[in-house]
Order: sequence, then C-alpha cells, then structure tokens
Amino acid sequence: MSRCPGSSPEALSKQDFERLSHFRYRLRCFLRQSEDLCREHGLTPLQYQLLLHLKGFAGREWATVGELAERLQAKHHGTVALVGRCEEARLVERRPGRHDKRRMEVHLLPRGALLAERIALLHQPELRHLQEEFSLPGWGHEP
Repeated sequence: MSRCPGSSPEALSKQDFERLSHFRYRLRCFLRQSEDLCREHGLTPLQYQLLLHLKGFAGREWATVGELAERLQAKHHGTVALVGRCEEARLVERRPGRHDKRRMEVHLLPRGALLAERIALLHQPELRHLQEEFSLPGWGHEP
C-alpha cells in the first residue's frame, strides 16, 4: 500500500479521528460562546483576548505590543491597530517603557480590567466542564 508524501509512519485510527473531531467541536463551541459573551459586553472577541492577556500576563498586568502580538498569534501592525481601538474605547493606554522609553507598554485601564474580569468569570462554568471532560480517560467521546 502506498503512502502520501509527508504522511506519518503510523496511520490514525477511526478513534483518533473521532477524538480530534470531538475536541475541535468542543473547542469551537467554547469559542462561539466566548464570542457571544464578548459581544453582549460590547467587545469584539479580539478586544477581550487583548484584555485577558494583559490581565493574565505573568508577573505583571501590562505587556508590550510585541508580547501581545505573540499571545494573539497576530501580526505586529494588526496588534498596534487593535491596541489603538482599545485605547479609543478607554480600555487600555500606552505608556513609554520604564527602562526603555522607545518601547511602549500597554496597560489596562479600570474599565478594561472590569470587563476582563466580568467576561472571564462568565467563562468559568464552561471551562470547568471542559476540564472535567478532557481529563477523563478516553476523552472526547460523547457520554
């Protein structure tokens, strides 16, 4: 039997495909619910993600545009535009770097922090459900 170029030496089983399909389905359900929650609070999903990454940045509650671009898996210029829109909405502000004035730090403003907290809290029941579902042996199968 011939293999496609670049295929792995071991074929995936039907169960592997079922697990992957179920995981992608549950991930999409979570993202859809998250998108709806964001819109209900007047934010786009990307604005919420930016606020979440600022609130959740390790060791501090600010980040550079480059760090945010990495977290968002976005291009630098797209992240600059997103930060600008969040600034206009009074969710964040840019400040010159503490150690390097050429680097801009993006800081949460009180309104942005409050929205991040509210929306993150609303995500918790679904996150707990997903954690339970995917920590079980044979995860990814409908009950």
